[in-house]
Amino acid sequence: MDHIVTLDSRQEAALKAVAEKLIRLHDGDPVKALKEMIVLNRHLQDELDALKGPSSRKCHS
Repeated sequence: MDHIVTLDSRQEAALKAVAEKLIRLHDGDPVKALKEMIVLNRHLQDELDALKGPSSRKCHS
């Protein structure tokens, strides 16, 4: 983990609303929603790494 993010109550409420919406989109299955977020996060990280060029990440999983 690169860093820890601290949210205020407004940000926490907004994040909770988005998380609940994502779970609803997956018929109430939080595991499916989490899997989608993991895949999406990896895809976005790969795009960021490509923009930064070679050796932008310390380790690849």
